[in-house]
Amino acid sequence: MYAHVYLYTDGSCLGNPGPGGYAAILQARSHEKVLTGGAAHTTNNRMELTAVIEGLKALTRRCRVTVVTDSQYVVAILTGGGAKANRDLVEQMHRLLAQHTVTVQQVRGHQGHPLNERADALAQAAARSYQEDGACAR
Repeated sequence: MYAHVYLYTDGSCLGNPGPGGYAAILQARSHEKVLTGGAAHTTNNRMELTAVIEGLKALTRRCRVTVVTDSQYVVAILTGGGAKANRDLVEQMHRLLAQHTVTVQQVRGHQGHPLNERADALAQAAARSYQEDGACAR
């Protein structure tokens, strides 16, 4: 039987494009791992995908993974929808998904889901760390 991991993800961009950040929170039983990062010039959708990718890359063996996200874009791709943009990331994500049994759960953003709110705050903080002088948050 495979371990069940919850992967809470979010991406953020200060301007779109602009400096961006992502967060992935992995939880399995009593264990937790938090991953954050970003880029100086990116888009929100690229950060949303990167959060899922980085979370999946952190897994060291085959797992049952529940991806929890507020991104309609990520949900559409995870449930079989195509992507016209960001094909490099979508292809990378699909290669990683093939290594696991994955389900997706969409939550409403900014509606009080504790781990979604935490991932959002971490992604925004990561984006701010890449923010260039004069860029304004949106």
